[in-house]
Amino acid sequence: MRKRLHFFFCLFCLGALLTSCDGNRVFEENQDIPNNQWPVKLAPVFTFEITDTTQAYNVYFNVRNALHYPFYNLYLRHYLTGPDGQQLSSALHEMFLMDPKTGEPKGSGAGDIFDHQFRALKNVRFQQVGTYRLKLNQYMRQDPLPGIMAVGVRVEKTAGQ
Repeated sequence: MRKRLHFFFCLFCLGALLTSCDGNRVFEENQDIPNNQWPVKLAPVFTFEITDTTQAYNVYFNVRNALHYPFYNLYLRHYLTGPDGQQLSSALHEMFLMDPKTGEPKGSGAGDIFDHQFRALKNVRFQQVGTYRLKLNQYMRQDPLPGIMAVGVRVEKTAGQ
């Protein structure tokens, strides 16, 4: 019963997301983590097109976790590759899924599932038109990492451009 409610909630959220107007969004994709257990060897890759090199962009990471996630934070490392295959950037990001002192979940939630969006790259100017790849690795000490349900990437034009 709980899985069925979760499924319908996800479908509703997906439908709301697809029907909403968002002129700044260039790309957004979320990938489910099998069995809500993220092994170190699983590195989701997100591929997106950039057509305007004069525009500045913000890149966000989306994270969905279950309440039983055992840590208050999550470390992710990104690898951004350009259309020519050259690595453009790599960085380690710490994201707070719960308050470190109180343990209260952050993000938006329904029941025991919480969604977060973290700005990872600010005002990025892509130098080439073409297809970019962004790979994410979980960088925690536990393998597999329990309680992470999905991760994603959102690329949007910066406001006022």
